[in-house]
Amino acid sequence: MKFDDKVPIYYQIKNYLYHEMLTGTLNPGDKLPAVRQLAVDLTVNVNTVQRALSEMITEGTIESQRGKGNFVTADTTRLAQLKEQLVMTQLAQVYEQLHALNLTDEEIIASLKRYIEQKGAGQNA
Repeated sequence: MKFDDKVPIYYQIKNYLYHEMLTGTLNPGDKLPAVRQLAVDLTVNVNTVQRALSEMITEGTIESQRGKGNFVTADTTRLAQLKEQLVMTQLAQVYEQLHALNLTDEEIIASLKRYIEQKGAGQNA
């Protein structure tokens, strides 16, 4: 995993795990690799991985089972909320950036529609 120096590593690890959960690489109820294994795989400090996992446990996206490890929550409602939250975060960033270019809401919507049409046409070719 390549890290961005401008964003805390534990936060990037959380986003990486969110992506794994939402794309089906990690399914509801799946066991996560051990903390030490994640640290080795991601080439980061164990404490950094533990911080990311602790926050995810607190927010309910993963569950810790004493002596067994950490598991993706089986609560599909919580995972749907996570997906909605991540989508809204991404859209908020794009929205702010486009408004900074002095685009109106209508222009943003029109541009997004054009972009989707072009992407769709490119995938069908």
